[in-house]
Amino acid sequence: MKDGMKGGVRITGGVVIVAALAALPWVGSPVLLQFGISVLLLATVAQGWNIIGGFTGYPSFGNSVFYGLGAYGVGIAMAQFQLPFWVGLLAGLALAVVFAGVLGIAVLRLKGHYFAICTLGLAFVMTAIVSNLPLAGSNIGLVLPLLKSDVLFYELALALVVLATLVVFWLAHSRFGFGLVAIRENEEGAAVMGVNTTLYKILAFMLSAAFTSLAGGIYAYYITFIDPGGVFDVVLNVKMIIMAVFGGAGSVLGPVVGALVLSAISEVLATRVTGIASMFFGLVIVVAVVFMPRGLAQLGTEWRKTGWRSFFDNVRSHRL
Repeated sequence: MKDGMKGGVRITGGVVIVAALAALPWVGSPVLLQFGISVLLLATVAQGWNIIGGFTGYPSFGNSVFYGLGAYGVGIAMAQFQLPFWVGLLAGLALAVVFAGVLGIAVLRLKGHYFAICTLGLAFVMTAIVSNLPLAGSNIGLVLPLLKSDVLFYELALALVVLATLVVFWLAHSRFGFGLVAIRENEEGAAVMGVNTTLYKILAFMLSAAFTSLAGGIYAYYITFIDPGGVFDVVLNVKMIIMAVFGGAGSVLGPVVGALVLSAISEVLATRVTGIASMFFGLVIVVAVVFMPRGLAQLGTEWRKTGWRSFFDNVRSHRL
């Protein structure tokens, strides 16, 4: 099949899948709809992390800060100033993007585990700061106006993850995206080849913050209550990393597939074997990393070429 025909088939398939997902509220149960909102928001933050962690190669543990800023943008606007949801969403977006730009100038000079440790501390610092801000409800939190419309939140979450995936698709085929991949593979070599590595990294960090903050804003209005410990939770950052890596960091659809698969496994285990659900979930992740260290996306490519041998090659190359 020619490349043009393959591209057409993929676009058609993507449109059909999105249309089917958009129709879910009218055919699915309320429980399925709530699960869908959760998965779509997790897929969005995983895609956001994919931009800075998967494409650029900087393992950020601070993206939960952007999520919290987006949530508090909506929370403060609606609870304290009685402003519309979309105003708070834009305020949280602007705050997160500006914060990522200023922060990126400083922390993106670090590399590897130094960068990871530095960004990990951001969530704790931000939690302490917001816990002492009366405007943000201090450590008590904020209660937002209640809107009983799961369909609206589902469609918003779906639109956001589609937008994030389209942007990641553009990255995978753009000069900017190629520059990010070059930074991931060899930053010094990329600089020698003419890539403005500082600018590229900061823009990637800001783009990652944008999608993460939008997901946080939608979450805040959906859940109707936010507090510092909940929206700046480091566990959320761990989840987005695991989902992106499980699905295939640096790929277009990997983080979305990873969010769907791991969320489904987690939900099944939590309802069937609640006492040891966490252990089984962790075991699934460990096994997945051993057999497919580059994620589901790469596994599919290797499987078409070598079949079962790809599993054994991965085990030999990545012994524990």
